[in-house]
Amino acid sequence: MRKYYLDNIRWITVVIVVLYHVLYMYNAEGVLGGIGQITNLTVQPYDIFQYLVYPWFMPILFIVAGISSRLYLEKHTNKEFIKSRTTKLLVPSTIGLFVFQFIQGYVSMHLADGAKELAATGVPKFVIFLIMVASGSGVLWFVHLLWIYSMILVVIRNIEKDKLLEIGSKTPLWLIVLFFFPIWGAAQILNTPIISVYRFAFYFVFFMLGYYVFSNEEVMDKLKKYAVAFIMIGGALCIAFAILNFIVRGGANYADKPVNRGPLYAACAYSGSLAMLSGMARFGDFSNDFTKWMSSHSFGLYVFHYLGISTVALIFAKNALLPAPLCYLLSLIAGLVFGYGLYALISRIPFFRWAVLGISKEKDQKNKEQNNV
Repeated sequence: MRKYYLDNIRWITVVIVVLYHVLYMYNAEGVLGGIGQITNLTVQPYDIFQYLVYPWFMPILFIVAGISSRLYLEKHTNKEFIKSRTTKLLVPSTIGLFVFQFIQGYVSMHLADGAKELAATGVPKFVIFLIMVASGSGVLWFVHLLWIYSMILVVIRNIEKDKLLEIGSKTPLWLIVLFFFPIWGAAQILNTPIISVYRFAFYFVFFMLGYYVFSNEEVMDKLKKYAVAFIMIGGALCIAFAILNFIVRGGANYADKPVNRGPLYAACAYSGSLAMLSGMARFGDFSNDFTKWMSSHSFGLYVFHYLGISTVALIFAKNALLPAPLCYLLSLIAGLVFGYGLYALISRIPFFRWAVLGISKEKDQKNKEQNNV
């Protein structure tokens, strides 16, 4: 039977990501990437939402991706897996940058006035375009890492011959709790110095736990049994993280060191993921017309939403053409409209649907929910 709770985790988490990026665009905590504060408030109390969700919403997507990889590989060969992941992940995050995502790079560079600075220094237009292409990766960092992890997984499977899956199926509850320590340890290494989202070791642990541990029904039965406890613990730790860093520390940068290397951050990332995974497995394993539609469009929303948010920020917020509340509202609407609208458009255009979304054939579009990231 299809695991509908995985579909529901995907689309719900992506919607949370959209909400997060709206607040992140105008955050008052100095987290780099947006245009910053546009209100006259001394403290923007709603910014606490970023602290509540940031540690765990990408880890849970990597866990789900690991589980989905296990389900795919049960019916397909390694060669088919490599081809599928390369088309779905690598093509959009490389070729797609030149075909479409350079537009995001253009917007991002103008948000930070980077384009003006480059032009003023006499940098050739072709070089500026290449910089725009690189800047256009944006939210596709997740796709970059996932493709790398998928290729590493194939190598590991060829070595261990799925023996680790049998071991993973017997994982006791106490060991699931102790996985916190390798997660915390991984948070200390293989972090890129400037672009802080590329945390190769940290997210890799979540992906591998998804594949080797949480893809097993025996393990998920244990999690579902104690779902309420996991939800309470995860919620408590996320609230503690938010209070400490947003209130006590006055808006500490949650997205970079030392905060994102600390034990509380790792505990929040892991417990929040377990809360979502166990809670949805127990209470969210259902499907209807709405959830099917949201699930089948979640990848498009993820890929395109930030272009809508950042475009509104560039045109209206940066130039102070609208009051701050309207900028927030319009950014949210644009994120949804761009996400769903561009997906509906580009998924129907030959070549572009392959280059930008990794859809190679019409039948892939009809069954896209089976291969969503």
